[in-house]
Amino acid sequence: MSWYLLFVAGLFEICWAIGLQYSDGLSKPVPTVATVVALGISMVLLARAIEDLPVGTAYAVWTGIGAVGTASLGIVLFDEPATLARVAFIGVIVVGIVGLHLVSGGH
Repeated sequence: MSWYLLFVAGLFEICWAIGLQYSDGLSKPVPTVATVVALGISMVLLARAIEDLPVGTAYAVWTGIGAVGTASLGIVLFDEPATLARVAFIGVIVVGIVGLHLVSGGH
């Protein structure tokens, strides 16, 4: 259950990171509120996940999910460059996330 909570927390991290772009420096009320809500949900779920998971592992996976999702959506939504190197390094982060999950044993 903790890994599921951590995964969902990572998805909400993506939401608030992308929300920052849409909020235009937190100056647009609706996107700003959505960003803050997503941030709050992400933090609460991360806090719940670290009740059972090592904090270092959970934090690394949470930020990794957020980084991969945000970088990928930046390419799709904001026309950020999709260079071979950029995609390869996003892949390295995915490998790190999967690796941390695999070596965490029963956690």
